[in-house]
Amino acid sequence: MGEAGRGEHQAPEVGVGPWEGDLPTGEAAARYDPELLAGGDRRNVLDRYRYWSLEAVRDDLAARAHPVHVAAENLGHDLNLGSLVRTANAMGVAGVHVVGRRRWNRRGAMVTDRYLDVHHHPDAEALTAWASASGPGGGPLPIIGLDTGPGAVPLETYDLPEACVLLLGSEGEGLSAAARQRCAAVLEITQFGSTRSINVAAAGAIALHAWVRRHAFCQRPT
Repeated sequence: MGEAGRGEHQAPEVGVGPWEGDLPTGEAAARYDPELLAGGDRRNVLDRYRYWSLEAVRDDLAARAHPVHVAAENLGHDLNLGSLVRTANAMGVAGVHVVGRRRWNRRGAMVTDRYLDVHHHPDAEALTAWASASGPGGGPLPIIGLDTGPGAVPLETYDLPEACVLLLGSEGEGLSAAARQRCAAVLEITQFGSTRSINVAAAGAIALHAWVRRHAFCQRPT
């Protein structure tokens, strides 16, 4: 195959090249990264964050964050946690919480874990202790579990609170008994096929989008 043929299958270049024209000045200049200005910004970020430093992006996301957190039990180095973190970043959550094992597979996060806070709690009891004083005004954040089984109510009909923690179980096992006991409610995603459950990353995306439709759709960024 000739050069032209090979070129047709090359992926388009992501991002922008070096800054053109006069460099930013004034107070706004502090948010820009000198290396990105000089060499270009090829990161997978929104256009509004082009050339911004990592710290500036983190600060802006934190200032805009929704009052919802997402947590997942990490009992077996779950490969889905990285994808869950990436979705959490896209939905503008206030934080991600890993419950259980501290180490988790970051590959699926596609470096989005650098842009938001990822907290660790050794067990469900520790997560509950944190949530008890982390809500608006220092009050409690209700923990809403996502799982199937007795007592679970449909996510589609439940009025999700604006400030809350959405807690998912480990892949295959679902929520542990200790975690279920600490949930204000346990919700299940209505399914119509033959499989018993869907994976943690998919369940987290569905739950977070349900929260967005209820509380944040009118706040879409420009």
